[in-house]
Formats: sequence, C-alpha cells, structure tokens
Amino acid sequence: MGVCVATAACLYLPQFAQLVGRRALLVTVHEWSGLLLPVPFLCGLASRAFRADLRLLNRFGPHDRAWLASALARGRQRAREAGKFNAGQKVWAAWIAGAVLVMTGTGLLMWSTGPAPLMWRTAATFVHDWLALAVGVVLVGHVWLAANDPESRRGMRTGRVARVWARREHPLWRPPSEDFDPDAEENGGQSGGRDGQDAEASARPHH
Repeated sequence: MGVCVATAACLYLPQFAQLVGRRALLVTVHEWSGLLLPVPFLCGLASRAFRADLRLLNRFGPHDRAWLASALARGRQRAREAGKFNAGQKVWAAWIAGAVLVMTGTGLLMWSTGPAPLMWRTAATFVHDWLALAVGVVLVGHVWLAANDPESRRGMRTGRVARVWARREHPLWRPPSEDFDPDAEENGGQSGGRDGQDAEASARPHH
C-alpha cells in the first residue's frame, strides 16, 4: 500500500515527478504493487487467528451502533463500549477492503488497452484517480491516529497490549488467554473470561 501511494504521488504530482523521473519505471512499479495488494490478505487466510479477526470485523452489534453514535455526538462524550475492534475500526476495514477491490478493478481496466472500450477506460481513470485521493487522505488520518496511540502501536508491533489499556479502550474484548469466545464478545462480552491481574493481554488491535 505504501509503495502504491508513493508511486501514485510521483505519477500525479509534478513536484514529485520532477524529483524522481523515470516515469515508465514508476508506472510499472505502481501497477505491480497494486496487483499485489490482495496477496498479504490471501496469505493471511491460512492463519486461524486471522480468520477469527475477520469474523469479528464482519459483525456489527448494538454496542457498535452506540459507539458510532457516541463518536458522532460532537461535544458530548459518552461511554464507548467495544470488543477487540471498535466500530470505527470495523468501518475502516470494510471501506479499505472495498476500496482495494475497486482500485484493482479500475486499474486493470486502465491497464488493458485492447478488450475494454475507450469509454470504460476513461470512466475507470476518473474513479481510480478520485478514489486514490480519498485513500490517501484516509491513510493520513489512519497514521495520525496511530501516532497518537503508542499502546496501539505496540500491539501492532508485538501482538501484546497492557491489560488496563484493553479494558479501557475495548471493555467487551476477552482475549484468548481468558477463554475467549467471539460469539460472546459480539453479544455483549459475556464470556467465561477470568478477572486476573496479568500485566498484558495478547492482541493485534488496528487503528
């Protein structure tokens, strides 16, 4: 994704294009990095833990709607209950997955100069360019949120977070070490977890 965004910036912004040059090489790198975007996801499907996370990301419960309502209530801070992934993270995951599919499809149409009619390629270019801009803006916000949450960054880096942070930010989440049950979490967190005082919880939160 990083290579895709960087090469796109060099292709569309004259200031970066002049610094880098070699436009043909940039186009090739951009095309192939775009085609490879789904590969890490497909490889991750071999992991049972990854598939369990997908189940959680794909479920939207009453507490998620309450979380979004709280996030949209300007100036009125209310308690936000979340499982391993909060509603914002679920919306982000769904949006970026859809964006990658659309970007890949429109990119393939732009790449093919034979089968696709000119009108299709023109429309694909329009969608591809504007969606790329949206992805870039959202990625900047994504990185900004991560920069302001060192504990979440540690979780992404090491797979572990402080238990006190997990209980504050994701109170309905019960990690595997607490006899975690995904169905119980999505139904309000009533799992068979222990209330131990361990210092850390196994996790891979995403901002």
